[in-house]
Amino acid sequence: MHKKILKIIETLPEKSGIYKYFDENSRLLYVGKAKNLKKRIKSYWRFTPNIHPNPNLNMRTISMLSQSTNIEYIVVDSEEDALILENSLIKQLNPKYNILLRDDKTYPYIYIDENQEFPRFEITRKVIKGKNIIYYGPFPKGAKVLLDTLYELFPLVQKKSCLKEGKACLFYQIKKCLAPCESKISKEEYELIVNRAKSAISKRKFLIEELKSKMLNLAMAERFEEAGKLRDNINMIDSLTIGSNLDLLSKEDIDIFAIVNIGRKAVIVKLFMRLGKIISSSFTTFRTYDSFDINEAYKQAILGFYTEDSPQVVKTILVAEEFEDRERLSKLLSFRFSKKITIANPKKGKKLKLIDVALSNAHEILRNSPNSKGEMEREVAKLFELDTTPYRVESFDNSHMMGSATVGAMVVWEDGEWIKKDYRRYELKAKDEYGQMREMLTRRVESFSKNPKPDLWILDGGETLRRLAVKILAESQITLNVIAIAKEKIDSKAHRSKGFAKDIIYTKSSVFELKPIDKRLQWIQRQRDESHRFALNYHRNKKRKEDIESYLLKKKGIGPATIKKLINYFGTFKAIKNATFDEISVVSSKKIAKILKT
Repeated sequence: MHKKILKIIETLPEKSGIYKYFDENSRLLYVGKAKNLKKRIKSYWRFTPNIHPNPNLNMRTISMLSQSTNIEYIVVDSEEDALILENSLIKQLNPKYNILLRDDKTYPYIYIDENQEFPRFEITRKVIKGKNIIYYGPFPKGAKVLLDTLYELFPLVQKKSCLKEGKACLFYQIKKCLAPCESKISKEEYELIVNRAKSAISKRKFLIEELKSKMLNLAMAERFEEAGKLRDNINMIDSLTIGSNLDLLSKEDIDIFAIVNIGRKAVIVKLFMRLGKIISSSFTTFRTYDSFDINEAYKQAILGFYTEDSPQVVKTILVAEEFEDRERLSKLLSFRFSKKITIANPKKGKKLKLIDVALSNAHEILRNSPNSKGEMEREVAKLFELDTTPYRVESFDNSHMMGSATVGAMVVWEDGEWIKKDYRRYELKAKDEYGQMREMLTRRVESFSKNPKPDLWILDGGETLRRLAVKILAESQITLNVIAIAKEKIDSKAHRSKGFAKDIIYTKSSVFELKPIDKRLQWIQRQRDESHRFALNYHRNKKRKEDIESYLLKKKGIGPATIKKLINYFGTFKAIKNATFDEISVVSSKKIAKILKT
């Protein structure tokens, strides 16, 4: 079984790179990186009397090696390059035996540009060009509330356009600005207000007390809706950070990462300390299935957080455990941000207490995390013989009317709820359903590097579309479970009427006709119906817009046949508008071009 692997090992180079293990069906099992490919891959095996997995490895790795029949590798210039490529491929391909952490969206920061004569606080997620830019954060939540509160409590320049007007406006009249535009306040006096606001961003007790006072006054004036909004803002500001009385004597900026795994669930807790005080925190839970690796978890968490666009990167990162690539990550981040960055695992002192705070909160989060979620997903995986439990599912459908307003839709289900922020809509050009599904799935595969693949695809269609999806995935060397669901055909037609035709489920190994009361069928139907609803709503909106555009063209004297001809060539009404006189003349006539371009 491992003869092919033995021949590959004999020819491996002693260079840095990444390696990929595959099973007998060419499904990707694992992606790893190595400083020396030959030494690293040889360490997985023993060669006498025959080649077999190294018995000193953990059971997870031995299981992976037992299924492996082939190895592929890519040589790179350095181990740092291998680390980056490994992380990218794991996110894009999601191998069975690798951990996949979905990257956090870039956290917002509050910043102030002190080059300005009368500077303002604003929000950013990217680096702002300038020498005297000061950042506060990151704030995983509540940045907008915190910013609004600053402008509510301090008489700062309220809008970018205020200073350009050159005269006092309504904000001055309602005492929310001191009109520096009319020199009613000096630069030095304004700077004192800014300094108080800066202090309040980190020491938020003042903000909360002021908001509570305003809330009480509003409630006594029976302005309950406004008081309720302030109450929500108070709660948001109060929840920005995990509670801790710990205060470093030094004014250090430190990020703290703690990862805890219990069973098949894990959590990452991040604490952000600025000037010796914890100013914000966040946590992310994720599934570990049977393949938890602490080294992989920290690598992905740190590389995913510290991207090239990070507005502010601290010099000290604390982690709750030692892990294999800690020093390598330190060097990579130092190179990436052109400054010395240390990733440390403290063993004593106040920094160890910071780790203890993060770990205790991680355990508390897991303790309070519901354990009932995923029961149906596990039953579905067992029935349909899926490779993994489908905790994250993407379902696809398309919609059109006689070839017009052709659209596709993808909906996302994860851990028992719809993740609507991850829904996607697709404008499609293909005329037939097969071509439309191919276009939509191909575009989704191309986006895996930015938005990693799920555990399962569900398609609204039959076996032909399921095979299409498998082919598209295979061409990109991606392993992903695919299910298709369709109405049975009666008299060569798939009737959607409830009770008239059964739903049939197509998987890689079988065709299922489950009873309507089967909960597993109902779970699949729920995914299909949501994708159908989302696609249909998009189609209706697009069709309505196209009807309006078509009506406007008809009013200009352009007939339906000409409109159809133009749409078939250009694809959309927007493309017709952007077309040149000559392009329209070639497709239709100079007369039509003159009507459209005048």
